[in-house]
Amino acid sequence: MQITECSALVTGGASGLGNGTARVLAEAGAKVVIVDLPSSRGEEAAAELGGVFVPADVTNADQVRQAVDAAQRLAPLRVTVNCAGIATAGRTVGREGPLALDAFERTIRINLIGTFNVTRLAAAAMSANEPVEAQVLPGIPATGERGVIVNTASVAAFDGQIGQAAYSASKGGVASMTLPLARDLSKLLIRVMTIAPGIMQTPMMAGMPDDVQRSLEEQIPMPSRMGTPAEYAALVRHIVENPLLNGEVIRLDGAIRMQPK
Repeated sequence: MQITECSALVTGGASGLGNGTARVLAEAGAKVVIVDLPSSRGEEAAAELGGVFVPADVTNADQVRQAVDAAQRLAPLRVTVNCAGIATAGRTVGREGPLALDAFERTIRINLIGTFNVTRLAAAAMSANEPVEAQVLPGIPATGERGVIVNTASVAAFDGQIGQAAYSASKGGVASMTLPLARDLSKLLIRVMTIAPGIMQTPMMAGMPDDVQRSLEEQIPMPSRMGTPAEYAALVRHIVENPLLNGEVIRLDGAIRMQPK
């Protein structure tokens, strides 16, 4: 998929992986729409990129539809990246009893249902686009496409730690729906991929004590450090530009396999 002359919608684009992705797509020539909560620094982030900020809750159909419409007004929406999500922790049964059901439901609603909500509405808009057939990378045949959707899971989808039942379930759902989404949307010439990041430099991680961060880094075989938003964004760009990538989950984790705790 050619990135120039299109719009790209990035959820969670005000910070972390989403912001890094928004920057790379803007630098590649896309008109970027950042979708994040009203309380985020989305307005500032969009201004830095020459993009547009649309405040929205990814679980709200009307708000997401407004964001998609805003992207379509800028240029045909051909790239959507879902980075919005929350990280929750809590044992199934802890010192204070069973995990609150609303905590589990909220995690599933934002991380999984929110991702699907954005995917379905973005895909519907993309389906109205004229297919673009252009050779993006040397030696790769031109492929007619209408759009590309990249979702974000986590290595916790595969080796979740103690206290990650809710988070792992939500991200496991994102990973599991990748192939059926890709199959559903193939006739519309829309690709779907998922990235499963490992330990990444995000605002959430920056808030952890230094010794915790060092301990996590020591678990990563190579390179023994946290991943960066730029590395996540680089993979997003390659996915968008490589037409053979479809229906798969890519771990971006330095070969880490999470320990129970």
